[in-house]
Amino acid sequence: MSIKVIGAGFPRTGTNTLRESLQKLGYVKTYHMKELIVHPENLHYWETLSKTGTTNWEELYNGYQATVDFPCYPWYKEHLKQYPDAKVILTMRPFENWYSSVYSTIWQAQNPPESQKAEMSQKITANPHLQLVMKVMEFAKTNFTDAPFQGKFLDKDLAEKVYNKHNEEVKKYVPAKQLLVFDVTEGWEPLCTFLGMPVPDEPLPHTNKREDFKAMLGELMSGHLV
Repeated sequence: MSIKVIGAGFPRTGTNTLRESLQKLGYVKTYHMKELIVHPENLHYWETLSKTGTTNWEELYNGYQATVDFPCYPWYKEHLKQYPDAKVILTMRPFENWYSSVYSTIWQAQNPPESQKAEMSQKITANPHLQLVMKVMEFAKTNFTDAPFQGKFLDKDLAEKVYNKHNEEVKKYVPAKQLLVFDVTEGWEPLCTFLGMPVPDEPLPHTNKREDFKAMLGELMSGHLV
């Protein structure tokens, strides 16, 4: 089994909605950041990919049919080289909405107030799984909010340029017949047409809202998300 769908959109562009939608369409195992949080011991595959441009794809994606969100999207080109027949979905949303969403979820989780750091440190020290998860979080910080944005995510003008540049590069790199530029508010129709699937008789799932993200983070820090 190989990867059939590659998600090239930034986190917080509807990637978890896409994940759940793909699963409803039969792509039962779809890789997402949540998979790496649950199995942080697999971080080495991504570290190798970031350093060498390749990894043990067969082991990494054993049983998976699609991949979305971080850690996939920064290496969508490497994915497409490995899976040249895969279809690519670029999830997008208006920049202002995206920036506000990332700031209030991912950025704040990566930059907690000093009042929370001591408590978090105690929990991490006492939980070996959380120690591995923190390595995943640091990898995400380096390769999502730091390196692409030059460590200046709070520079909104710069962030907008980086966001737009990535999206335009995806559009130029991926052959048009293999690419869907998708706003999840459009519903099932464009996604199902692109994948050649019938439209389900139910609304497109809309998941991982800001409150969902914060609840997930709370479960993670309490040791319940394993």
